[in-house]
Amino acid sequence: MIKLAGVRGRWLGRAVAIALLMVGCGSNGADSGLPVVKMELGKRSYELEVANTRETRERGLMHRESMPADHGMIFVFVDEQPRGFWMRSTRIPLDIIFMNGAGKVVSVHQMKPYDEHTTESKGPAKYAIELNQGEAEKAGVKEGDQLKLPDAAREAKE
Repeated sequence: MIKLAGVRGRWLGRAVAIALLMVGCGSNGADSGLPVVKMELGKRSYELEVANTRETRERGLMHRESMPADHGMIFVFVDEQPRGFWMRSTRIPLDIIFMNGAGKVVSVHQMKPYDEHTTESKGPAKYAIELNQGEAEKAGVKEGDQLKLPDAAREAKE
């Protein structure tokens, strides 16, 4: 802990403490307030935050500094159609797994931080799962796989 003297030092010390608290809280999404489901992907288990509203899907994993290896986010849409994602304001390199309404993997892609090019599904998708880059391969998830969706992540709220 840095000790700063005087009024200016106390103000600066408080500002530093607040900044550290803000950076520490939520930088990995642990307190996002989103529901979390456990899901088996290939040979691994992940805790996925459920983004099932327009607002939470639009925010996604933007502005996060990191994410634990066994975590990710599942995007749940109202309907099944071709999907496209980009990485504006997303700092973490990610894998994205697109799935149709039945849970069949339509495509798997890697995405680079801050890349504004659209990464598109190879077919209609109702779901997309974002994981840390390399996790889809480690789990053995590939196009054509059938995944079992948790009940709490099947339907969008809007």
